[in-house]
Amino acid sequence: MVVTHRRHLGWLLLALFLASAAPLAKADDTVPVVVTSATGEHLFRVELARTAEEHAQGLMFREHLEPDAGMLFLFDPPRRVAFWMKNTLIPLDMIFTDNTGRIIAIEANSEPHSLEPRGPDTTVRAVLEINGGLAERLGIDVGDQLRTPLLAR
Repeated sequence: MVVTHRRHLGWLLLALFLASAAPLAKADDTVPVVVTSATGEHLFRVELARTAEEHAQGLMFREHLEPDAGMLFLFDPPRRVAFWMKNTLIPLDMIFTDNTGRIIAIEANSEPHSLEPRGPDTTVRAVLEINGGLAERLGIDVGDQLRTPLLAR
């Protein structure tokens, strides 16, 4: 009887560990993104939105975003996109790039919870979401270059 309880306890502890470790692995799963502007190179460590579900979730329900953090959305093939701020608690800058990583549009300080669709009237290869107002503070502008190993794919 004691052995059976220990075995069950072991399986229970393993299940609890795996359940608690899954969100941690996702949070640490970041990729480097460098934006080159007139003021220099700006390095971000961003989460990657890979699936349709991750695209839909985005940065919803986040109460805080580190200054060098964000989320990168990739579209292959490039397409027209529109982003909104539903259930997003913090203002964000949305940086849209073409197929080469050149910044083609910036939606600055997007208002939390807004359902207004935002995006350029052209195809987009990537969208980088960072803290609202940060693009302006860093001197990031249309025409600047976004680089990440993932754009080469």
